[in-house]
Amino acid sequence: MTVGSNGRFVLLVIDDDESVGGALVAELADHRVRAHHYPHAAEALLDAGALQPDAAVVASGLTTMSSTEVVRLLARRAGIPTVVGVGDDDGGVAAAALKAGATAGVRRPYRAAEVLPILRAIRPETSGALDPPIEIGGLRVDPATFEVSHHGRVVALPMKEFRLLYFFMSHAERTVTREQLLAAGWGGISDDTSNTLTVHIKRLRRRLALDGDQAPMIVTVRGLGYRFVPTATTPSTS
Repeated sequence: MTVGSNGRFVLLVIDDDESVGGALVAELADHRVRAHHYPHAAEALLDAGALQPDAAVVASGLTTMSSTEVVRLLARRAGIPTVVGVGDDDGGVAAAALKAGATAGVRRPYRAAEVLPILRAIRPETSGALDPPIEIGGLRVDPATFEVSHHGRVVALPMKEFRLLYFFMSHAERTVTREQLLAAGWGGISDDTSNTLTVHIKRLRRRLALDGDQAPMIVTVRGLGYRFVPTATTPSTS
């Protein structure tokens, strides 16, 4: 399964409560999740084939249909990763849903900050679609399309450098350590990644220096790591 149209993560939200399900849909819209709320489980099951969702969230206390049966149909028969929404008194139902094939449970009423990490984990290949584009000082990065532009001019970056730049821009004006950068670009530390991080940052600096006398925007903080400074008055680097 791939990310849906417009580079968005497609999610089914099956919840009898219009306010609870609708609130999650609205929150996730800010994170490029194209969520569809269904107060009736049967409608969600009918639409699942056409929408080809990346995942589904199913409330554990459904009244229109057994939550466990919905999870079984989505997760086991359709192969759609499914998260069960668990209320304060839903422990038994949630356990049955997990046994029926649910990937994980999440607290209900839902909070986007708790749902998003689960969606990233169950669909790591689409995790970039959950992150919004960032634009600072005319430099724009879009993790859904892996596009970078500077005042409208396209900047071509290899994937490792793109990931480093997105991490830098997500932590603008803050010092980040080599370990954090290695985790963002390579998923962790190894002999190879530790040695090549400096090389990739040097290359990234060169690609970002689009104007002849423009100072690099990635500053070395000796003994600590690096800092992304989105101004034209960046101090000299080493």
